[in-house]
Amino acid sequence: MAQDLHLEPTVMVIAGASGDLTGRKIIPAIYNLFLDHWLPERFRVVGAARTRLSDEEFRRQLRDGVDRFSRRGKTTDEDWERFAGLLSYRKTEYDDPGAYAALCEEINSGWGQAATKIFYLATPPPLVPEIISQLARAENPPGRKAYRVVVEKPFGRDLETARSLNSMLNQYFDETQIFRMDHYLGKETVQNVLAFRFANSLWEPVWNRSYIDHVQITVSEEIGVGLRGGYFDQAGALRDMIQNHLLQLMCLVAMEPPITFKADEVRNKKVEVLHAVRAISPEQVAECAVRGQYGANPAAGAGAVAYRDEVGVRSDSQTETFAAIRLYIDNWRWQGVPFYLRTGKRLPARTSEVSLQFRPVPHHPFPDTVIQSNRLAIQIEPQEGILLRTQVKEPGMGMRLKPVELHFTYQEVFHAKSPDAYETLLLDIIRGDAGLFMRSDQVDAAWSVLEPVLNVWAATRADFPNYRAGEWGPPEAEALIAGDGRSWLLPACLEARGGKEPGHD
Repeated sequence: MAQDLHLEPTVMVIAGASGDLTGRKIIPAIYNLFLDHWLPERFRVVGAARTRLSDEEFRRQLRDGVDRFSRRGKTTDEDWERFAGLLSYRKTEYDDPGAYAALCEEINSGWGQAATKIFYLATPPPLVPEIISQLARAENPPGRKAYRVVVEKPFGRDLETARSLNSMLNQYFDETQIFRMDHYLGKETVQNVLAFRFANSLWEPVWNRSYIDHVQITVSEEIGVGLRGGYFDQAGALRDMIQNHLLQLMCLVAMEPPITFKADEVRNKKVEVLHAVRAISPEQVAECAVRGQYGANPAAGAGAVAYRDEVGVRSDSQTETFAAIRLYIDNWRWQGVPFYLRTGKRLPARTSEVSLQFRPVPHHPFPDTVIQSNRLAIQIEPQEGILLRTQVKEPGMGMRLKPVELHFTYQEVFHAKSPDAYETLLLDIIRGDAGLFMRSDQVDAAWSVLEPVLNVWAATRADFPNYRAGEWGPPEAEALIAGDGRSWLLPACLEARGGKEPGHD
């Protein structure tokens, strides 16, 4: 069954198994790994949650999720019957020591005693400390060492709570056993940043302050908060997206070449980037960080209501749905190069992109021609690819230049759909490879970068809403970058469609 014959027998316990994350992401990913023969030959999943379900009810519920969310589409009866035999369910009250004792007895039965045991916490963050402490008390020390614990983001809500959670986890488990999940790091194009940079001699000589003017990282969503209003209103865009996803993308772009691709070697280089980020004083927050909250816009569609009118959101909410920040990395490679990070909901398009804008040519010998600087765009969503803008001569008499794009997409070149990020990350967890997961010092450093901004925003009241649904954020976001003599780049996927410039109605 397994393509890797050295994988140990594995039991995966999913706490929160009746929830949305399990049905939408985790089980569809495991199902695809099963069909592709990546799972260990001896593998099973034990679902644990407070909902009362029989094994058959649990399996039917999960099949519905796989039919809706698997990249393969609907299951066949034959494939599902084979897969369903790996699934079982146990009702578990998270504060009941007896439930954990019974759960540990079940997963240690048979070959489970000698198996790798993965405990995946697909639960709301407040439940994590209780589950971890109950689990650790229920399992004896020899068995406990066989555990790998998976914790979904958000990992804390600020520096203090993140440190407290790390301290609690490290009380029971070694750092090598803890996998902090950020699904962005499992995306094919995100991983390809390292291959693109370090497997091609063309790029490394120009990947520095001498040639790159600035870097922009944009993660935008067309939708609002949907049914996540209650959670999002406690988090906000800075915590929900920039603290993890966007800072991780920045680390991949800015890190130094690793000697090897062993997990800690790569993560060491990422932490070095975060430690080199120039500290932001409270007095500087207003000039380097912008927040926004969307209001209603009938022109953007019937569902484009104001954030404060969304389900689960307070009517006077001060939570930002848009955040933009300018950071500097004070080291030899990036000194003086600004990194602009922005994210938001109810923006004109769903897109994730890293754009490196190169410096203009030092001398312009071509009359009557406006030369656009070279741009390298690494596209993560909705289309995975890499775009390079360069200048060529137009056909005809005279010397007129025109920007053209050299464009690679995964779909066109490989003619196959990329694995879902959860498939990549779950396989790494099974293998024990922590290279794509955040280490505790990396989490600490990321929160430290943003802590001054969070504190100032918490202490000052914003005039919300300050942008309409369907716009590229508040006017202050354009002013943030315009003050440096630059402007936000239109994501490459919108340029191809002739989209409007950011900041314009």
